[in-house]
Amino acid sequence: QVQLVESGGGLVQAGGTLRLSCAASGSIFRFNAMGWYRQAPGKQRDMVAGITRGGTTNYADSVKGRFTISRDNANNTVYLQMNSLKPEDTAVYYCASGSRPWEFAYWGQGTQVTVSS
Repeated sequence: QVQLVESGGGLVQAGGTLRLSCAASGSIFRFNAMGWYRQAPGKQRDMVAGITRGGTTNYADSVKGRFTISRDNANNTVYLQMNSLKPEDTAVYYCASGSRPWEFAYWGQGTQVTVSS
């Protein structure tokens, strides 16, 4: 059983930064794909960023140039660095893992990110 635990969410003003972390219960090296999704109230859950074991990344157009995903296989952690935050980035952010890009089978419980204007 895989457990993913997100942390680092919070309240920040527009233009600010946050770094989300996702700690896995076991080795993330077995997962080719790690990713971050988000879901705002009344909206569907959308992929924000993904990264393969080899370091290939994929970003939603809305966050390109502002967000950076990275993975530390040695410490079984995935990060999402979020810069230049906007109110429309407000959502619950979920960490996900899977065997193939970008198909995710395991999910964390989510962490709230709120960006005030």
